[in-house]
Amino acid sequence: MDDEILDRLERRLGRLHAKQRLGIETDHELRVFGGGLNFFHIENWYSAPIVVRTALKLTGLYWRAQKNAERIAVLENVVCSRKLPDRFHDFTILHISDLHVDMNERAMRNLADLLPRLNYDIAVLTGDYRGKTYGPFEPTLDGLARVHARLTAPVYGVLGNHDTILMVPGLEAMGIRMLLNECEPLIRGNQRIHLAGIDDAHYYRVDNIEKAASDIPDGEFSILLSHTPEIYRQAAHAGFDLLLSGHTHGGQICLPGSIPLTLDSVLPRRMGAGAWEYGNMAGYTSVGVGSCIVPVRLNCPPAITLHHLRRV
Repeated sequence: MDDEILDRLERRLGRLHAKQRLGIETDHELRVFGGGLNFFHIENWYSAPIVVRTALKLTGLYWRAQKNAERIAVLENVVCSRKLPDRFHDFTILHISDLHVDMNERAMRNLADLLPRLNYDIAVLTGDYRGKTYGPFEPTLDGLARVHARLTAPVYGVLGNHDTILMVPGLEAMGIRMLLNECEPLIRGNQRIHLAGIDDAHYYRVDNIEKAASDIPDGEFSILLSHTPEIYRQAAHAGFDLLLSGHTHGGQICLPGSIPLTLDSVLPRRMGAGAWEYGNMAGYTSVGVGSCIVPVRLNCPPAITLHHLRRV
């Protein structure tokens, strides 16, 4: 491990958070490679890409699914709230999730071509920058830097279950403000809203919503970034007005009608893709840009989303 990166992490996040996250990551990699307790996940099964490719080729769907994974859609979502300050009416957030940048170079090139055509006030990245859940991350940072260079507004991000915390210094060096159980006010004139983000709540479970929300005054509009939507209950009861997440890929390989075979998440299926509500909180689960295991998509095209905040 690079001592300089570790030192920067401890100064940035505190020794306890850095030590805890790195220790859990080490335990995770041991399980992936057969050490410790048995750990099975299809993402970490060495034969999974071969099995998926073979199954799709036998059905004649492989080449179509591969092309689908390269065609990125731009979706739009309107979020209405009485709590939104006047100056933030029509504030637009570009939401990008699950890039897995080292999995599909052509999809990343298509994304880079799309970005300059869009208008937005901030961009948010909801995790899973790396293709695998372990191993080198330098190619991921290189690929993400090429995408980041096409973004024209402040960029905020959180980590996903594929991402090591050792990526944080590199991500922030390229200009991405990482929110790891932290909150940042967004200010327009004399008004503000709050943007919070939590560390991964899926594999590593080092999320701390209480800490992220601790500086948000009651009654002020707040947004939470989380890689996974599985924490929707906690987020809603903590008073967040909007939860932006990803992780599910919308299923990635779906039956006709966009019916997912699996969402790899413990949550209602209606929350697996697109806009939804829970209590007083609006939510949105991005289907993501990249692909997992194999760069293929069926009945679930990759997408980025423009969220338009509206005061009502």
